[in-house]
Amino acid sequence: MYFKTAVVFSLLTSALALPAQNMDRITRRAVLSAQDYSQFQVSGGVGGNALAEVQAKFPINVANVDAADLAILKKAGQVAESAETQAGGFNEAIEAAGGTKTTAGKALQVGKIKNKVLKLQLSVLVLQAQIAAGEDRAAKLAEQTTKLSKNIQLDEAAAGQKSTSVDFQGSSQP
Repeated sequence: MYFKTAVVFSLLTSALALPAQNMDRITRRAVLSAQDYSQFQVSGGVGGNALAEVQAKFPINVANVDAADLAILKKAGQVAESAETQAGGFNEAIEAAGGTKTTAGKALQVGKIKNKVLKLQLSVLVLQAQIAAGEDRAAKLAEQTTKLSKNIQLDEAAAGQKSTSVDFQGSSQP
């Protein structure tokens, strides 16, 4: 009788534990979808809250990132970098507006800083996910975190100032 009870109890316990073994697959489900830059950019509006805006658009748990989400984060970061430096991006738009001393140029500069927060926060998320997966990325993470902190301070210093985005074409589609 005791043996029979012990066997039944063992089977019930293992049956209950089975879903817990598959929790990793369940929690690693992708949460992001590929979007055009215009949908995930944070450069419009006003300065001062760029990090919170990025976090709202990319709600990721870096300890448990799905491979598809990681690919989207990487691609979105590349597109944000391109929106800063490539043709049709912030640098070109600021120059066309007459520099940062003009009203339009100042608003574009605030947008550029918000875009840098986007780019750097995405980079930090990717690096943190890679570290969580066992990769040695600590030195690069420290470098990117320092840059991110500097740009968050610049964004916060521009709190309430008009921020203009650029009409940049790109997608986070890996």
